[in-house]
Amino acid sequence: MSLFPAVLFLHAQENTEIRNAATVYGNNMTLGTSRYLGMAGSMGAIGGDISATNVNPAGLGVYITGDFHATLGINSYKNTSTLNQNSLSYNKNNTNLSQFGGVLAFPLSGSDWKYLNIGINYLNQNLDDYIETPGDHDIYRDLQGQGIRDRVSFDGHSYNRTGHLTKTNFGVGGNYKNKLYVGLGLNFHAVDVRQWDSYRMQFASDPDDQKVFYNKQYSPYDESSVGFSMAVGAIGKLNDFFRLGLSIESPTWWDTERNYTSYSNADPKIYSDDRDFRTPAKASFSAALIPSKDFAFNIDYTLGISKPKYTSSIDQGSVNESLNQYFNSSSKNLSEFRVGAEYRVAGLRLRGGYSFANNPFDQQEIPSIHAGNKIENVNYNNLYVGKRNILGLGIGYDFRSFYVDAAYQNIRYDYDNPFFNGEYFTTDSSISSKGVNFKESIVSTVKNQQNNIFITMGYKF
Repeated sequence: MSLFPAVLFLHAQENTEIRNAATVYGNNMTLGTSRYLGMAGSMGAIGGDISATNVNPAGLGVYITGDFHATLGINSYKNTSTLNQNSLSYNKNNTNLSQFGGVLAFPLSGSDWKYLNIGINYLNQNLDDYIETPGDHDIYRDLQGQGIRDRVSFDGHSYNRTGHLTKTNFGVGGNYKNKLYVGLGLNFHAVDVRQWDSYRMQFASDPDDQKVFYNKQYSPYDESSVGFSMAVGAIGKLNDFFRLGLSIESPTWWDTERNYTSYSNADPKIYSDDRDFRTPAKASFSAALIPSKDFAFNIDYTLGISKPKYTSSIDQGSVNESLNQYFNSSSKNLSEFRVGAEYRVAGLRLRGGYSFANNPFDQQEIPSIHAGNKIENVNYNNLYVGKRNILGLGIGYDFRSFYVDAAYQNIRYDYDNPFFNGEYFTTDSSISSKGVNFKESIVSTVKNQQNNIFITMGYKF
């Protein structure tokens, strides 16, 4: 592989770079134990669950017994992309071991510190995401200036991402007088992802209505990344019924190795580059009402307190500058609200929760092509990610030492999906001029819906 001027890569992949900054690298995983997911992740001031350390590592200090468990995830997603009232949908299902972990609880005698607990939690999230947008022959471009016949019409677009995101958390928590719980978490992240971006054009003047596929410049590409973050937190027991929690999580520092395809009039070639990326830091505030051992109610609010930034140490200033300017001017602080409850009847556990997260990007005006080939500058306020809604429902049964939990998770978000702008190339030998370059975007509306089921089996000792 060869080193290629990475500034070219930036201009070709800006849309997916912006989206991946939030959905892949933003440390916003929606996985955990079935108990945690049944409450939509709202456990910041309750604790006592290894996955609650995703919100506040002080939840580890609440444990009074050891605990080992594993979670099977059955995941399903559906993407529907709509352009000018025409839609295409795609469904995909997968099953994997999405979580496993354990806690060792050490009682401390003769001290105001009641317990010292150590925990480990592993999360594995599938990153597969396929979006297919229908064609619209009322959208066309005159390519005489680019050396290709007289006119082509848009015949469809596809974006495909495959891969996995993992997070391993090592934590330690303490219990002081059963009134104050504290915790520290060290998080190790890893990403392996591959992406494609292509569209199909139809040559209107061709007697056979020839259709040709174009790949976006520097696509497909692979990324292999490792990241690190840390978090500290505390939970205060104000009285027997009410708790407050606070935690701070550092940015995640990512180191990414990338291989990508460069097109020209010659054969495509593979090049590589390295980049460093820093996600926003976060603060979480929690409150819990626990009037009895049979009922608990929790509210969490998480706020981003910094902005994403590329921080490569090598001389890639021109690569990072454009995206960093965008993040500084158009990204906003992540804001997520979660509410959850658990009710116990003897060994039976019933759970429910709801979570809402804003789109971390501001509205943006971009030149867009619409029906009838009309070009306008349009303000979009739902670009790249969109608002996320999560509904969680859960049930479980505690057989004293052994327990089984199940959860249903529904995730929904809608967003505006720009593509078509920038450089695209074809490898079709019948086309004399291989590349096209457009300034305008085509923008579809994507609806993503996920229906996931999780089953956790655990043992307390």
